Order: sequence, then structure tokens, then C-alpha cells
Amino acid sequence: MSLVREFITNSAEETIAAGRQLNSILRSGQMMVLRGNLGAGKTTLVKGIAEGFKAAREENVTSPTFNLVHEYRGPNETIFHIDLYRIDTARELMTIGIDDLRSEPGAILVVEWGEKFDEIETQSDGEISIEILGDTRRHISLRLQ
Repeated sequence: MSLVREFITNSAEETIAAGRQLNSILRSGQMMVLRGNLGAGKTTLVKGIAEGFKAAREENVTSPTFNLVHEYRGPNETIFHIDLYRIDTARELMTIGIDDLRSEPGAILVVEWGEKFDEIETQSDGEISIEILGDTRRHISLRLQ
């Protein structure tokens, strides 16, 4: 994987702003694994990604931990924010229909906890990693295959 973009953010607002900037890199049809510990700011980053694609306002983006998939439709792209934290088996993973979501026109999939499944890792187009550096300080990196 090659490093495409890096950010250091010092607040949730800066993390959202970094997510907005990813609209110049992310493309329709891509699936990105979103890595980071609990509380790292994964959903906060997706708020910015959704805003960057005019798919949702930041206040309308929430964690899909219990729903598993949230869909944000923009004029050209649809952001599918997927959370696999509560998914434990390949059989459960199949019920989400990731292949179907990915084949939708304009789809961009951002998958939290995708590293739990080899098939997600091997099919992804890259990863976005968030590392906690302090209370509100984060290191965000985007790598593409």
C-alpha cells in the first residue's frame, strides 16, 4: 500500500475537516477499511467524508454499531458507513450484502473493523487509519492499494 495522505488533527472539528478533504481522493466503487481503536474518531472522520461528498450534514452522521450500515446519499456518490464490530462470523458478514452495496452506482464503502475479516481486507482498495496521540490529537493516514 502506498501512503496518499496524512493529517494530524487536534480536535473533532479538525478531524471532520480532514474527512471533508478526502473527497478529492476517494472514488466511486471503492471500499476502504477504517482502522482505529474505540474512541479514536472513526465516526467523526466519516462525518467529514459524508459532508465532503454532500451526502449528509455532520450532525446527521452517527455510528452504525447497532444498525451495521448507514447510507448517506449525495448528488453523485453514496457513502455506506459499515461497522463490523458486532459481526463475528463470515456467515453474519454475508447477511450485510457488502458486494451488493459496492456494486451500486456511486457507492463508496467505509468499513469500520473490516480487519476482522480477510475477505474485506483482500477486497478493499485501501485503508484509513486513525491513531490516538492524545486526548483530542489524532494521526490520520490514508493508504491505497
